[in-house]
Amino acid sequence: MTVDAVTDVEGPPLGSWELPDELRMLRETVRRFMEREVHPLEATLPHDAAGLPRDQLIRLQDIARRLGLWALQTPEEFGGAGLSVLGQVVVAEEASKCRMGAFFPALGAFGGNPPNVMFKASAEQFEKFAQPILDGRMTKAYTAISEATGGSDPARAITLKAVRDGDDYVLNGSKMWTSHAENADWGVVYARTGEGRAGISCFIVEKDTPGLSFSRIGVMASFSPYELHFDNVRLPAANLIGAEGGGFKLASDFLIYSRIIYAAGPIGIAQEALDAACRWAKDREVFGGKLSDKQGIAWMLVDAEVELRAARLLMYQAAWNADLGKDVKVDASIAKMYGTEVAYKVIDKCIQVHGALGLSDELPLERWFRDLRVKRLGEGATEVQRVVIARELFK
Repeated sequence: MTVDAVTDVEGPPLGSWELPDELRMLRETVRRFMEREVHPLEATLPHDAAGLPRDQLIRLQDIARRLGLWALQTPEEFGGAGLSVLGQVVVAEEASKCRMGAFFPALGAFGGNPPNVMFKASAEQFEKFAQPILDGRMTKAYTAISEATGGSDPARAITLKAVRDGDDYVLNGSKMWTSHAENADWGVVYARTGEGRAGISCFIVEKDTPGLSFSRIGVMASFSPYELHFDNVRLPAANLIGAEGGGFKLASDFLIYSRIIYAAGPIGIAQEALDAACRWAKDREVFGGKLSDKQGIAWMLVDAEVELRAARLLMYQAAWNADLGKDVKVDASIAKMYGTEVAYKVIDKCIQVHGALGLSDELPLERWFRDLRVKRLGEGATEVQRVVIARELFK
């Protein structure tokens, strides 16, 4: 395209980028929902609450469904909203802006999405397990990949064994760091059926299956994951998703996109914290003036604003490229790495600006600080993302 062709286009000049109108409208819808429904409800809950009581969750989800904020990640062909990856990060950023937003965006209101691997499941599996989540008749399901031997290298680290025995598979071993496991009706579990990458298979495991037990893992965050124990857990072969040995490919397909979306929550939380710190700095009287008049404080918050803008644009770029069908393995690693690292640093600065108050449970800052420390490890630690990016640089 020539320069003349660019300047002759009606409307604003090309060369810059902004969200489409429909996504800006969606963002405003989510913001209003958070202001009217989420924040007043969360204010009634304890500081470290993790999730809502069932009756409150159902009521909140009913409101979200009427607004069209339901099954946003589920493709239209399966009955969901089929929201683009860019749309998903827009929603995720806004939905995280509450005290428990790191692990319960919008307090869990925007449900209806089964684990992404279920979109590769058989029609019978989807109807039995995924459809009830989409319909709101079941809670969300968990995904169990990580083990004590490691979570960032599942092709080598998975030791949970699944041995074929007639029409069944028998599972022995354990899984670690699995979120939402104890309260889920079922989950997706990756186990070893052979050697190497071609030896990982994916299974659906129902909660009350004999031999399956859960133990809570205490961590510094407000929301604790679980260890899953498999003691001769017998599953029908019909619970195998896809072909035996195809589990690693199934996991890889959704893990890349999920890293992009994962970055949105920390960025949204950090932006909420920064906005609060700016308000505090403008109101706080210190040494005969406003805290915001002190250059050291002002520049600290300026740096936070610049870093968050950069993180958001990297996330948007990764999501946009994903929607264009491009290979976004590196884009996703950059978005996840930079987004979570920047968000953690911004929260730290905001606590510093608030002084001792930032450490108290009068504000959500100290909870966010603990929760966002976890985010630097989840969905692949920062160092793993650097390995992915380095491989691209030096290939």
